Amino acid sequence: MADRSIDTLPRDRLLGEFSLWSADLAHMAADLKRAEAHADVFHIDVADGRFAPSFLFFPDQVARIRTLTQRPLHVHLMVEGDIVVDQAHQFADVGADLITVHAENGAAAHEAITIIKDAGCAAGVVLRLETPVVEIDSFIDTVSFVTLLGTAIGVKGQVLSELACPRLVEARAIIHAHGRESAIHLAADGGIRHETVPRLRAAGADTVVLGSLAFGDPDLTARMTWLHGLTVG
Repeated sequence: MADRSIDTLPRDRLLGEFSLWSADLAHMAADLKRAEAHADVFHIDVADGRFAPSFLFFPDQVARIRTLTQRPLHVHLMVEGDIVVDQAHQFADVGADLITVHAENGAAAHEAITIIKDAGCAAGVVLRLETPVVEIDSFIDTVSFVTLLGTAIGVKGQVLSELACPRLVEARAIIHAHGRESAIHLAADGGIRHETVPRLRAAGADTVVLGSLAFGDPDLTARMTWLHGLTVG
């Protein structure tokens, strides 16, 4: 069995999270099989139609995905604060390895992180593009991932905001100030294109969430060799 621990992900190169929102949802098993050798993590967005303008993956779907891959599963909860605690329970129970919640959920986010860690999963915090980066400060000592959205939440195909790279630099400084650089992966999500990935890496991203850049590429070996070779600026 592959090691699914978030703690053992490589720290010496850029990671590629493959977003299953961009997979062929009618042929998920085939897409997972094709991507298995190339993805560091499979990224699963969960949305309630309120916090984000979509309805996305459900616990029973994630339970099925869990049977089809031994790669770590990162569940990103784009949901309102009144359900984030229940959702944390549900996705921990069906095999998520990492569950990230939004700082905008306030006290409910902190409660959810406690539940996630008590369930044996890694926890992370996410920020919408419009949320000040300093909002990660109270989470830094309890999480393994910090994810910054580089586009408006829950809408595919957007152009990367010019704010994205400066926000990564700011987040990196906060992580450094807490002495947590070796414990936290800094992730960029949204607006991931061939021309934007080098900029995000140079700004300090440890991992990027790939959608069509992964699932739409016929040569994943070449794509990931390129990605893994990018360096921090």
